[in-house]
Amino acid sequence: MTTTPAPLADRIGRGFAAVAALATVVAFVNGLLLTLAAPDDRLFIEGWRVSSFAIFAALFALLAFRPRRSAGVWEILLAGKTALVVFGMTIGDVSEARLSAFIDLGLVAVVATAYVLCRGWLAWRPATTTPTR
Repeated sequence: MTTTPAPLADRIGRGFAAVAALATVVAFVNGLLLTLAAPDDRLFIEGWRVSSFAIFAALFALLAFRPRRSAGVWEILLAGKTALVVFGMTIGDVSEARLSAFIDLGLVAVVATAYVLCRGWLAWRPATTTPTR
């Protein structure tokens, strides 16, 4: 039994992780525009949200390039985005919450599919080392 994914599955999974990164870059750019137009009392929270988009985009890109060498990153991203979906769906009629929750739900589906296709859990395998002598 092979432990690595089939090359096609790996390419598709990496492509999904790259799509997640690009989608988050779009959210980052939109967030920048919202921050520029935000009133003073919203500047900090908008800036915090924009920096979070940048971090998420970078982590998704990391997974696209190194899907089986980023132990814990898949799981942290899936848990974080799933928590946002649950929170967004349960807080009631709050501006942007439902739309953001649906967008994040799509992102969770894409990332979970990439995780399976790339066999992201293999990142937890102990690294093998070979002597340099």
